[in-house]
Amino acid sequence: MFLDPEPLDVLIVGAGLSGIGAAWHLQKRCPGKTYAVLESRAAIGGTWDLFRYPGVRSDSDMYTLGYGFQPWTAGKAIADGPSIRRYIEDTARKSGIDRHIRFNHKVVAAHWSSSEALWRVEVEVDGAVQVLQTRFLYMCSGYYSYDEAYRPTFSGEDSFRGRIVQPQFWPRDLEWRGKRVVVVGSGATAVTLVPSMAAEAAHVTMLQRSPTYIVSRPSEYRFAQKYRRWLPEKAAYLATRWRVIVESMLLYRVTRAKPDLAKQKIVAMARRQLGPGYDVDTHFTPRYKPWDQRVCVVPDGDLFKAIRSGRASVVTDHIERFDEHGLLLKSGQALAADIVVLATGLKVKLMGGIAITVDGQPFRANDAMSYKGMMLSGLPNCVMTFGYTNASWTLKADLTAEYVCRLLRHMDRHRQAIAVVHREAGVEPRPFLGFTSGYVQRAARELPQQGSRAPWHVHQNYLQDMLTIRFGRIADGIMHFGAKGTLP
Repeated sequence: MFLDPEPLDVLIVGAGLSGIGAAWHLQKRCPGKTYAVLESRAAIGGTWDLFRYPGVRSDSDMYTLGYGFQPWTAGKAIADGPSIRRYIEDTARKSGIDRHIRFNHKVVAAHWSSSEALWRVEVEVDGAVQVLQTRFLYMCSGYYSYDEAYRPTFSGEDSFRGRIVQPQFWPRDLEWRGKRVVVVGSGATAVTLVPSMAAEAAHVTMLQRSPTYIVSRPSEYRFAQKYRRWLPEKAAYLATRWRVIVESMLLYRVTRAKPDLAKQKIVAMARRQLGPGYDVDTHFTPRYKPWDQRVCVVPDGDLFKAIRSGRASVVTDHIERFDEHGLLLKSGQALAADIVVLATGLKVKLMGGIAITVDGQPFRANDAMSYKGMMLSGLPNCVMTFGYTNASWTLKADLTAEYVCRLLRHMDRHRQAIAVVHREAGVEPRPFLGFTSGYVQRAARELPQQGSRAPWHVHQNYLQDMLTIRFGRIADGIMHFGAKGTLP
């Protein structure tokens, strides 16, 4: 085991959208800090390098999924995966961040020592283990496992003569042209795959247990095009970004305040897209309220177009079992298939699933409470990036990066080596995520809690977070500071 003797000021884990943004803010706001970015894969991009299934794209607009400091200049607001990956790569290269990235470095454990005010981070590199030391650990590793997806098993799979695949591990040799495809699922991945594959498949069926809210949005925003004609590039980008932020927040508030009306409007939009003869009540009318689960966006109504053309269809039913020809459903219907795509969800893995100890004691995230949606109680000198569920991930990631820099500067000014939050008495625990989605419910025992009041409450509100994170006091009485020695 090799020990790197010189501690870094900050160690960023993950070279995806969050990690590159974190490094940019650190360079700009704390230019004297030494840092490195560890990436377990061989390339920049995170999610946008991992997912290679047909049509992979953002489920948020790029004016808010993009960085606040780096204008998104491509025409499409709902962008494809390769374009997003290039955007992240370009940002890293232009800022010199790429020179700080250590690829094929997989973090497996992190051990905090209060007596030294240091993290010792165990990293697998080419089959060996290195130990890096850092004063501050910044987790930008997302919220799901890159190594496994949620994979239910079904009776009779072995008898199926076709091929079963998962979007997260899309086979490069898969040929679907002229084939009958069944996509199991109705989330963001499924509604992306269906129209993309339908262009060349014999037929694509989206098989769902229950409907999802699906909204059509233009892939290009006319007002963004106007702003680009009238304003300099950066000003046009910021004007578009803020218009989208404000409109999205207002729409979300109205939707949550009047869920029945919102449901009626979303279902009516689907009905207009699909025509009067389509059974929208069965296939596009969810039983839950809008935003109890994430609302899916389809650019330019591509899913609805594929259904209208007859190249795709939706079946709402449960799988009874596989047979050699395809799927048998509980209703008795048979779905013939050459390929079955299990778009059945992610497996949540917070902080990369690494083993953590604090002064020799195991740390478990599900025993902790989240502070401002970015730090965990009892975990010193460590921040994790976790984006919004009702808006773009990067909006919260950017705010988190700004907060980290404020915190580091505060610690330098006051010559403090340790920053940690502890749970307060009288704060009632709440689920970290209020979603009813399957992947959230399956991970309930692994996720931390949030609290019933600030700063333990996760707002899911960009403007409120912006005011709190940018202008709120760092030394708020809940954040405890100390020198090397013992945990404050």
